[in-house]
Amino acid sequence: MQPPASAPATPAYLPLWAKLTYSLGDHTVNIALSATSFFYLIFLTDHAGLRPGLAGLVVWVARAVDAASDPAMGRLSDLTNWRGERRRPYFLLGAVPFGVFFALMWTDSPFDGQTAKFFYYSGAYVLMSLAMTVLSVPYLALIPEMATTYDARTSLNTFRSAGSVLGALAAVAMKPLADELGGDAAAWATSAAIAAVWLVVPWWPVHAVSFERPDYRRQTRGRFIEGARIAMRQHSYRILVAFFILSRISIDLIGVLFLLYFKVYIGRESDFAPTIALFLCTSVLALPFWLRIASRHDKGTIFVVGSTWWIVAQGFIYFIRPEWPREMVFLVAAFAAIGYATCDLMPWSMLGDVIDEDELVTGERREGLFVGFFTFLRKLGGATGVLFVGLVLEVLGYVSGAGGAAQSDRTVEGIRSLMSFGPAFFLVGAVLVALRYPLTRAAHRDIVARLEQRRAKG
Repeated sequence: MQPPASAPATPAYLPLWAKLTYSLGDHTVNIALSATSFFYLIFLTDHAGLRPGLAGLVVWVARAVDAASDPAMGRLSDLTNWRGERRRPYFLLGAVPFGVFFALMWTDSPFDGQTAKFFYYSGAYVLMSLAMTVLSVPYLALIPEMATTYDARTSLNTFRSAGSVLGALAAVAMKPLADELGGDAAAWATSAAIAAVWLVVPWWPVHAVSFERPDYRRQTRGRFIEGARIAMRQHSYRILVAFFILSRISIDLIGVLFLLYFKVYIGRESDFAPTIALFLCTSVLALPFWLRIASRHDKGTIFVVGSTWWIVAQGFIYFIRPEWPREMVFLVAAFAAIGYATCDLMPWSMLGDVIDEDELVTGERREGLFVGFFTFLRKLGGATGVLFVGLVLEVLGYVSGAGGAAQSDRTVEGIRSLMSFGPAFFLVGAVLVALRYPLTRAAHRDIVARLEQRRAKG
């Protein structure tokens, strides 16, 4: 079977410009994810007028629906055959709805009352999330197909991770822009509308540089539940999913607490943007360092070392005092970012290796199914973390829209402790699980050799 005429050829390796262009896909996705993580809880409480508990529930409902759709989208893309392709058609299908629904999330609700507002913002968030799923699951499922070797996957995922982090940096810019426009609900709506345009545009070049391999379409049309059971029975996949979820919950907690930490505890809300920008830029600069180390060591080892680095930094955060010089806070943030970089990079690189192992056992390529469950469990765990923060803020008596001076000592100390020890707790669990990950470089080399022998026999 030859590739369809509409698809690019399948090169042996990806040139630099193709990796950079492909990274724009996760760049746009992470703009939306980071904007909602950094700002949406505060937007809902301080501008939309929702109680903190209901605001946290909005995020949980939307992310739970989003998470539940991921495995179905993954399996759908596995079984799709549109002009000989499984994944790429969805890039063009989901791009415009993704931007439109993102913009609607930040518009002023036409309804009064807590219940009506809850349903309005939940509905807009759910629709945006579903459009994002249509894009992100096929996008991520293509990575093991476009990069087929142990190190090539780490390289492509390094570019994807850099694009993702730069997406978070672009999301940070929404707040200064909204402040410049007046800082009210209308300003946030305008800022989101501008961001929404950029969520749409890159998907055309991503579609142009991506490709699918005809020999990777070994599929059976078994039932979805049966495929899910097979995936979750795989030992390597269960281990990978477990430490990925724990590390991503840590990232989500940081995202939702970062602005509150500066606003309520540090007392310098204006320091949020430069600190998070430094954090994200440092993590991007750290990626080539980790990529070089990964070329000589196992991926699981890199994840453990990086996560441990980040745990140490989280401990430092608790001892920061508001009266410390700004430069000290910046330094701790930069130190944490070096370890943080591995938590996004390594698990996605490892997922392709697990999919190869599954093909060796079952004879099928089910990238979509594996990616779908990967993101499903990650999003559900992260959403639960955000809901937990919202409920804790309500129990602590958080005063919506107010700075640290208007909050109780109990509220301030609670936010300080959550910011430090919450992520560290989940990171420790991730490290303990990752130490049991069995797919080393040598083990994967053996898997690839056996797969090549099988393919050579036809």
